[in-house]
Amino acid sequence: MEAHAGERDLIFLDESGFALTMPTGYTWSRIGQRAVVPREDTRNRRVNVVGAEIVGIAPDLLWQRTTGKIDARMLLDFVCVRLAGLGGGAAVLDVAADGLGVDVMPLWERHRPCTVVLDNASAHTARAFRGRRRQLAKIGVELCYLPPYSPELNDIERVWRQAKYQDYPQRAQTSTDSLGEAVDQAMARQRDRIRPSARHLIQGA
Repeated sequence: MEAHAGERDLIFLDESGFALTMPTGYTWSRIGQRAVVPREDTRNRRVNVVGAEIVGIAPDLLWQRTTGKIDARMLLDFVCVRLAGLGGGAAVLDVAADGLGVDVMPLWERHRPCTVVLDNASAHTARAFRGRRRQLAKIGVELCYLPPYSPELNDIERVWRQAKYQDYPQRAQTSTDSLGEAVDQAMARQRDRIRPSARHLIQGA
């Protein structure tokens, strides 16, 4: 209700991994010829993505990719910088939240409060992230944890599915660089759909 009224943003957050060779749902071949899909060795050659689908009066899709592991510290920086707009990231979260050292940095608050919906993955529940729940709430970022084993309640799962099976430009990549570019292309196509479609949904409600 608050999201539709423009009083709060609702944000669905999650992570997903992309491999050099993505699953193939279907393909085409000439009659009598076997379809062959190239496959690359995926060992230590993945791109992991943390994404956030924003629902509200300014619908959007934000993401950050890495070839490393997405841990609690990286997740906290993503939330602070990309979702809350806290320029210094997690390093200045305590100062921004508590108004310490007012001459250095005043109390910071997100331009519009938001509720971040997320599951119980290890990075989400780690002390380095969940332990900052109070400070995040003070700057306008409320965390809302889903019940266990309920991924269907997180709308961004649909984004991952469509990005991998519909918007991924080529099923097999030959390097992590080309894989990263392919991921960005797929996510950008999703973002371009979300921006107008979510806005029209709100206007029609």
